[in-house]
Amino acid sequence: MSRIWNFSAGPAALPEEVLQQAQAELLDWHGAGCSVMEMSHRGKEFMSILDQAEADLRELMGIPEQYKVLFLQGGATQQFAQIPMNLLAGRSADYIVTGSWSKKAFKEAQRVGNVRCAATTESSGFTRLPVAEEIRLDPFAAYLHVCTNETIHGVEIPAHRIADTGVPLVVDMSSHILSRPVNVEKFGLIYAGAQKNIGPSGLTLVIVHRDLLGMAPLTIPTVMDYAVMAENGSMLNTPPTYGIYIAGLVFQWLKRQGGLEGMAAINDAKARLLYDCIDQSGGFYTNPVDPDCRSAMNVPFVLADAELDAKFLAESKAAGLASLKGHKSVGGMRASIYNAVPLAGVQALVDFMNDFAKRNG
Repeated sequence: MSRIWNFSAGPAALPEEVLQQAQAELLDWHGAGCSVMEMSHRGKEFMSILDQAEADLRELMGIPEQYKVLFLQGGATQQFAQIPMNLLAGRSADYIVTGSWSKKAFKEAQRVGNVRCAATTESSGFTRLPVAEEIRLDPFAAYLHVCTNETIHGVEIPAHRIADTGVPLVVDMSSHILSRPVNVEKFGLIYAGAQKNIGPSGLTLVIVHRDLLGMAPLTIPTVMDYAVMAENGSMLNTPPTYGIYIAGLVFQWLKRQGGLEGMAAINDAKARLLYDCIDQSGGFYTNPVDPDCRSAMNVPFVLADAELDAKFLAESKAAGLASLKGHKSVGGMRASIYNAVPLAGVQALVDFMNDFAKRNG
């Protein structure tokens, strides 16, 4: 059977090369006589996989030695609680809310300790970033939390908008990590669920500065303590071994694409192609997000005539274009064009959109 063009927001497309390599190694990884899913997580074979994955990630992102890389179970939603558990230390923290995921992170942190909303764009429908006059920061906050790419609303914080506020910056990069170069040293902690640009669901990546370790109270579960996980090399308990293996293959694939600089060029071309299609449709399609903060990964759009939504989805699916329905909270359509979605896939979507508008406009 032929593969679809997969525009799912997550779990999302994986590079076909990676899937083919995983298929070839499924029964026998490098002569081990078993699958990665079957081998001991403390054996030399899996330890070599883990070590190589971390080394490749450090190379790709330029992660300095003073940062620990943790491969954890769960998802980014678990980190909404785990972050304040580890970093509040009896203090308060600030949250900037620019979409559904940062809103959920803020609400979860409220269950853990004292946090405050430093700014929100909810009244604008999460279609823009807050301006300086709307942001009220606490200079004594334990940390400032932001989501640098909102998967549902399609709002991305450009690198030049990320400023030093004098407190550790904690960022949810789940839906655009590894899509372009990033200066890790700007951040105290970076976290990301794997199922968009890293690998399968069930794995979460945490990159944390060593100065933020060791602040968790003894009352939190040991498995939730970043310091303990760092001391044990992410191996306090059995880690998500197969997810780490696939992530490692993705990191190697990214290096073959020219690293994050190469991916940024490809991603910029994909986003430009799709946004140009929307903007030049004469109003048949519209994107509600301020052009200054449009996401290069998640592109929501609506049809001028909502009565055509069902037809658009049915015909696009028949054309091999999958998972284009927008999130239930915002409606419309959404194309997630992560790293593994090639330019040819976006071109196929644009060709369909142009043809659909011509036939139905």
